[in-house]
Parts: sequence; C-alpha cells; structure tokens
Amino acid sequence: MIDHLDHLVLTTADEEACIRFYTGVMGMALEAFGADRKAFRFGHQKINLHVKGHEFEPKAQVPTPGSLDLCFIASVPLEDVIARLKDKGVPILEGPVMRTGATSRIRSVYVRDPDLNLIEISELAP
Repeated sequence: MIDHLDHLVLTTADEEACIRFYTGVMGMALEAFGADRKAFRFGHQKINLHVKGHEFEPKAQVPTPGSLDLCFIASVPLEDVIARLKDKGVPILEGPVMRTGATSRIRSVYVRDPDLNLIEISELAP
C-alpha cells in the first residue's frame, strides 16, 4: 500500500539555527511555500519546518524539538561528509560504524542538529 516517504515535519525551537544547520551543514535547499511555510528539499523528499508554539494545523499531538532520529543517505562518500562536518565544527558523536539500512548495509556517522535531534548520515556499504 505505501511506496515511499514524501516528507516529514521537524519542529524546531530555533528557526535560524535550524535553517543554518540543514542548509549550511547538510547542504539541503531552503524552500518557501504557502503563506509562511518553509521546508528543506533534498533528492525527491523534503522536511517541512514548524517552529515550536507556532505549528501549522494539523500537527502531531505533541510536537517536540529534539524528538527525531533520522538517517540520511549521502550523495558523496562518507569521508567527504566527515570532512564537511569537521570544517563546519559539527562534532561526530559516533562513527563511522556499520549499520543495517532499509535496503542494505550502511556505514554511518552520528551528529546532533541544533534541537538535539539525532542525525545519522550514511553511505551504502559495498
């Protein structure tokens, strides 16, 4: 019945810091839509942005900054990701480590975004 994920919603406590992280560190494109809506676009997906206390309806029952655990597959080798994270001053919490992804084994590093969401950045393992 379900084919793929179209988008998800991230709730942030600090919109400016969130935008800096997802555009400047993660390399996603900031997109404006609707009257006051913002999203981060990457590949064929997007992350819609809600600001805590100013969420759009309908919304999650308890939208909470820092409650997400997301895994992204990088478009570049993991060594390039690690170099970019170092260059941007983003500490790696763990990795590189081997994990099991949705379609294959993956090699991953873990970081936190400004809201303390856990962000896993991976490459497909050979």
